[in-house]
Amino acid sequence: MILNSKTNIFLVGLMGSGKTTIGRALAKRLGKRFVDADHEIEARTGASIPLIFEIEGEASFREREADVIRDLTAEEGIVLATGGGAVLNADSRAFLKSRGTVVYLSASTASIMQRTSHDKNRPLLQTADPKARIEELSRQRSPLYQEVADIIIETGRPNVQSVVQNVLAQLEKRDASRSPAPVFDSIPDPTSAQTLMNQQHTVFAQLNVSLGERSYPIIIGRQLLDDSALAAHIPGKRIAIVTNTTVAPLYMEKLTAMLQRAGKSCIPIVLPDGEEEKNVANLMRIFDALLENKCDRKITLLALGGGVIGDMTGFAAATYMRGVPFVQVPTTLLAQVDSSVGGKTAINHPLGKNMIGAFYQPQVVLADTATLATLPNRELSAGMAEVIKHGAIIDKEFFNWLEANIAKLMARDDAALAYAIQRSCEIKADVVRQDERESGLRAILNFGHTFGHAIEAGLGYGKWLHGEAVGCGMVMAADLSTRLGYLDGADNARIIALVKAAGLPVTAPDLGAERWLDLMEVDKKNEDGKIKFILLKPLGETVITGVPADTLLATLAACI
Repeated sequence: MILNSKTNIFLVGLMGSGKTTIGRALAKRLGKRFVDADHEIEARTGASIPLIFEIEGEASFREREADVIRDLTAEEGIVLATGGGAVLNADSRAFLKSRGTVVYLSASTASIMQRTSHDKNRPLLQTADPKARIEELSRQRSPLYQEVADIIIETGRPNVQSVVQNVLAQLEKRDASRSPAPVFDSIPDPTSAQTLMNQQHTVFAQLNVSLGERSYPIIIGRQLLDDSALAAHIPGKRIAIVTNTTVAPLYMEKLTAMLQRAGKSCIPIVLPDGEEEKNVANLMRIFDALLENKCDRKITLLALGGGVIGDMTGFAAATYMRGVPFVQVPTTLLAQVDSSVGGKTAINHPLGKNMIGAFYQPQVVLADTATLATLPNRELSAGMAEVIKHGAIIDKEFFNWLEANIAKLMARDDAALAYAIQRSCEIKADVVRQDERESGLRAILNFGHTFGHAIEAGLGYGKWLHGEAVGCGMVMAADLSTRLGYLDGADNARIIALVKAAGLPVTAPDLGAERWLDLMEVDKKNEDGKIKFILLKPLGETVITGVPADTLLATLAACI
């Protein structure tokens, strides 16, 4: 492969993950200069790393390390092996992310123990229980490695050249698939995107939800459920796979086989399908299975399914033994573009949707676009509601792109769907980064949801799909925005047309005005008993506000 001679490659990962060995071989293959950050520190100080730790302490060492990272990342054409703790410094993370391609070499605790067991030059491992120390460092640092990483490589295999070849292949794929700033009048490079999407085990995009120590990657690709390399993102040796009766026959066997090839054992938990099943009884079924299998705090819960499974699994993970890791593997479009990202977990109550839950972030989101091939048309339409929402509230150019490409999306064009998922996740990840717990900005993601949740509760959960209710709710919110003078009539008509083109309902059920108001008063955004709405002011921007009662009643009358 040919990379720009000035391009830098930065290797990050725990001690013993192979950064120096892989880095030297990689630099040789690429014709670049190899630099080891720890060796540079020793050269500058004239002292070994253990001696620096002993005399100056870790805090002083970290300052020296940050200075070295700042200086070395400013050079050109190098392969840099960083120290395991380099990512602890925020400035260093910024330099690594902005000045080169970051490759995270991920390794299991067992691999690191094997490689470092006789190494006395690791100050942090000079402890009575090095295994526990490695596990502690992994929990602390893995989210930071994922935050800066452009590529993640599992280094468990002993053959150095095979790991190097994997790195080279991922670098080449990244260069081939990397697109410039989005141009929205067409799909970015549709021919090459289609080629990528038709390959097996293809990672189309990797994003990061940047939340400090709770950061995690979103990996979007095709045939991910067959790719054992991705098991490196799933912590723990025991995995409880929570799914439903619809998804289990399609993907449980494939996912279980992939995890078993990676040396993990799996506990299946299969729940009934449907929004009406998102309740405390099925939450208890998850807990029952975990306790019956004597699962401890090292269990990882994996949500395989749509938004209902993702929400319930996340809530179970947040509360079982006061919190265990969980992973999202969304299999519906709605879950891939929205509910799997951001850490909102919950179950429904008969008096309100998602009223009992917790904010609890996953370890990783693995969105396999191949699962959309088995998605019923109605579910595909439901997912499009959340895609349209992202364009309407924050990115008018994306909304324009959706209008131009809605036919391709509904025809399940691989490249169009992959781009829609990627852009939706980018938008949501950025909002979540700024407001993780919905204290302000994040509430805009509920555009259409005040009306939509009322429809779901009023008709009975499961009568309309969540996305169908949100689609209709966006039409109602747009009507309300227009009546208040926030949105012009032409843009209101565009929203109705796009929602309709996505196969979603644009006419609301007649619940009766009093019932509508009762249902909307049970909403998490409300304050002091007053209903709050997310409205468009104009298309691509939002305002959160209360509205006059007569205007709200006019919208209800017009949209029924």
